[in-house]
Amino acid sequence: MFESFRRQSLRVNGVVIHAVIADASGGPPLLLLHGHPQTHAIWHKIAEPLAARFSVVATDLRGYGDSAKPPGLPDHSNYAKRVMALDQVEAMRALGFERFSVLAHDRGARVAHRMALDHAERVQRMLLLDIAPTLAMYEQTSMAFATAYFHWFFLIQPAPLPETFIGGDPDFYLRKMMGGRHAGLAPFAPEALAEYLRCIRLPGAVHAMCEDYRASAGIDLGHDRAGRLRGRRVECPLLVLWGEYGTVQRCFDPLEEWRLAAREVSGHALPCGHYIPEEAPEALLREVAAFLDRDL
Repeated sequence: MFESFRRQSLRVNGVVIHAVIADASGGPPLLLLHGHPQTHAIWHKIAEPLAARFSVVATDLRGYGDSAKPPGLPDHSNYAKRVMALDQVEAMRALGFERFSVLAHDRGARVAHRMALDHAERVQRMLLLDIAPTLAMYEQTSMAFATAYFHWFFLIQPAPLPETFIGGDPDFYLRKMMGGRHAGLAPFAPEALAEYLRCIRLPGAVHAMCEDYRASAGIDLGHDRAGRLRGRRVECPLLVLWGEYGTVQRCFDPLEEWRLAAREVSGHALPCGHYIPEEAPEALLREVAAFLDRDL
């Protein structure tokens, strides 16, 4: 995977962020952000084609993959999406990219949403995959959503409860989480699945993952509500895509929710489940090219 990419550890915002980078094309910069419980490896099916046209940077979020996993603070603020977004902005700056587009999935898309609010001058265009805004999803929780996304409520329990349960068999947790959705484990290449399993076993990985979710259910909601009261919205062009067979499609109206959170939004469902980059890579590549080529 990522054969034409170089690997680099970037010390930014007080942590180390791991990245794979392909900038030989000299094309416009594009940052790729993964979700839970994965790593940058989620992009392996589309990274090489993208690198032919863009300067591609795929990172591991704070707490995931080979990036730093600091112990959570009592208020979980060091895993706030505001802090995780700053990690990524500083990583791109360290690579010489002051302004860039973002393609982000799941947890990474929540980091990207905060990035577009806090660092609007940095984000040129943004594509978010299979999420509605965090605030909307928590405030509209239904039995169907809570059942499908039970981990949103399990991982936020005080330490060390979820850490102990998951830590007893992290491979089981990852396989059940990823394999329990629409397509099962079939979309995941063996080398990608092996990478996800390696990384969830790393010291501090399970705790960091829980801290990410604890922050989302606490300090992040405070930031989101404060921004909504001030009328803040995403200013850059936004494309939202979601899986036709996923929970976001079933439980929310993602396009309508994003129209409330951003000024210029388009989007639709793709014929897949939650893991769009691995379930529908060709369709995603077409969407990315059409959306980002407007600025080429």
